[in-house]
Amino acid sequence: MSAGRQPAATTRIHGWERTAMADLAPGAAAAAGTPLTIFDGVVNFARSQPQVTAVIDGERSLTYAQLDERSDRLAQRLLVALEPGDRVALLLGNRLEYPEIAAGIAKAGLVMVPLNPRMTAVEAEYVVRHSGARALVVDSDLAGITAGLVDEMADEMAEVLTLGPADAPLASGDYEAALAASDAIRPAAQVAETDPFCIAYTSGTTGRPKGVLISHRSRSLTFLMSALEWRLGFGRRSMAVAPMYHGAGFAFGYAPVYTGGTVTMLRGWDPAEFLRVLARDRIQSAFLVPTHAQMLRALDPQLIADTDSGDLDTLFFNAAALPRALKAWVMETWPDVGVHELYGSTESGIITNLRPPDAASRAGSVGHPWFLTEVRVVDDAGEPVSAGEPGELFSRSPYLMNGYHEDPAATAACTTDDGFVTCGDVATVDAEGFITIVDRKKDLIITGGMNVYPREVEEAVLAHPAVADAAVVGIPHEVWGEGVVAFVVPRAGATVDLPALDEHLRPLLAGYKIPRSLHLLEVLPRNAGGKVVKADLRALATQLENEQGEPHAAPR
Repeated sequence: MSAGRQPAATTRIHGWERTAMADLAPGAAAAAGTPLTIFDGVVNFARSQPQVTAVIDGERSLTYAQLDERSDRLAQRLLVALEPGDRVALLLGNRLEYPEIAAGIAKAGLVMVPLNPRMTAVEAEYVVRHSGARALVVDSDLAGITAGLVDEMADEMAEVLTLGPADAPLASGDYEAALAASDAIRPAAQVAETDPFCIAYTSGTTGRPKGVLISHRSRSLTFLMSALEWRLGFGRRSMAVAPMYHGAGFAFGYAPVYTGGTVTMLRGWDPAEFLRVLARDRIQSAFLVPTHAQMLRALDPQLIADTDSGDLDTLFFNAAALPRALKAWVMETWPDVGVHELYGSTESGIITNLRPPDAASRAGSVGHPWFLTEVRVVDDAGEPVSAGEPGELFSRSPYLMNGYHEDPAATAACTTDDGFVTCGDVATVDAEGFITIVDRKKDLIITGGMNVYPREVEEAVLAHPAVADAAVVGIPHEVWGEGVVAFVVPRAGATVDLPALDEHLRPLLAGYKIPRSLHLLEVLPRNAGGKVVKADLRALATQLENEQGEPHAAPR
């Protein structure tokens, strides 16, 4: 739907009777009272439960009182060199200090800009310059990236603070010295709830990353609704598994401290370490992406069976589609755990949730709209589609972005006149309001005039017992427009026979959907959010075809 085009009618999917509230619509005036800010929870729970543990990282931990005090000190230090509204870039992995740094930046009225530690120095420099960041907070454990970035930009920064190793005592690093020299007094900075607290840069799988402006109000409401939905608050123990420099990773890593719970930081992903921490800290809930589940499934089943996971009661998945076969394994492995499958984006926040009562019977769906969210699915003319028909998904809620930083054209391109935003996903809605994401609109393959949605083909490939992971792309073909190509990752210890896999697919898919080329890989390229980088796979598929001269048959 082009910018400014308003659909003829709004299709509201009620499901759980959750539709947008006028007073919480994007841009609406704030209600009277204290504005919602992302440091509210830290301040409130430092008063009501100061000695309760807020954050755990290995042998280190912080109480709510310590978290509040240290974030005050950081805010004071940053305001020596910066002014409210300035940006602070973070190059950090998951570690004890992440929540206090986010809270401290917010208390100072500053805006944080998380950097992906997997970036090169050149990529990180682009984000720092585009965001206009004037300060850096960097992790000494990421010395390779940090050195190049700091050397290049140190003279341009008003402040550079370095944290010591994550397993060192709190007294190490110049970050700690800066805190010790600063007053533990909350700054008087005026922070409006509509102000951005963060510029979150998208993964850039289709070009330069865009900076998504996320307001205090948007994310604070996400935290509060998360506490209602997933019981992340008072007395609850959660684990921050996904990286907090990613939008969903931050939302689920910070929500526990906003709502009075305890969060354990998992510094890097290792499936065996995940199980060890799960048992050690008696974790009750964790946010995962499908890749995490795939790697857990590849472990020795006895290791999982021997893990004391009796406190675990909630798992939520996001970032990519959870294949049906993998979801079935998760539910068989932890039969007493409620499995939620979420759908959302950096730009729109959480849009839908498939809840445990429907997890098995509606596998493949992403459920109904989340709290306070309206969804519409429309055709290219902006008209609502019929039940079961694919169309582009738009959403409107208080969780929407403020827009793209310094890119009004991109903001206008994805936003309608009445405030709905799209990320280009194709979806269907059935008669009961269950939403299913068909695929990314840009990933649609048109071969011989026929539409092929990669996710459907991927699900068929993943149904083969020897397959752990799969991705399907289209590449140009001079006769058929595009040819379907599949990349397959075998399960640990298994062998995938490609002719046998082709035979497996024939009864499951129409002939034109069956990949004309199948390739084995050890691992699929993924970005920090766990999404497959299909641009890399298209390039690889084209390269392999040119090298091997593999023909593409006519669509069958």
